[in-house]
Amino acid sequence: MIEKEVLKKAIEEAKRTMKEGVGGPFGAAIIDPDGKVYVSSNTVLGSHDPTAHAEVNEIRKACEDKKTHDLTGCVLYTTCYPCPMCLASAIWANIKEVWYGASAEDAAAIGFRDDYIYKYIEGHCTDKGVLALNEVDDPSGCKELFKIYEDEKREMY
Repeated sequence: MIEKEVLKKAIEEAKRTMKEGVGGPFGAAIIDPDGKVYVSSNTVLGSHDPTAHAEVNEIRKACEDKKTHDLTGCVLYTTCYPCPMCLASAIWANIKEVWYGASAEDAAAIGFRDDYIYKYIEGHCTDKGVLALNEVDDPSGCKELFKIYEDEKREMY
């Protein structure tokens, strides 16, 4: 079964970076439509970057190599159910299929806080104790940027 073979690569990469102390138990792999495999792991601790999750690192690596922002036809494999950021990243990259090993509950059981974020989103992002989202009255011209982009018929992504 290809899923297990690919996940083994992601597991090995996660073990390597865990041993180095640069990331957690998270590894990811992408297979493109031609069968090319990319492998990455979580590097949050080593890079001091909270967005350096395995899936995000993997999407960045594949996009850079393929010189595109669109990974249509690629499949993502990850050692754990993706957090909200990683799910959104996969969707933004047009990845339509994800295989995972451990569950979100497995991650929560050892102290990862993905569930905290899911609850915030499920609550329509209104819990200001988690994050206060404040819309500015737009005298600064932010909305004008969108009008310009639309008028110039720029590429949608």
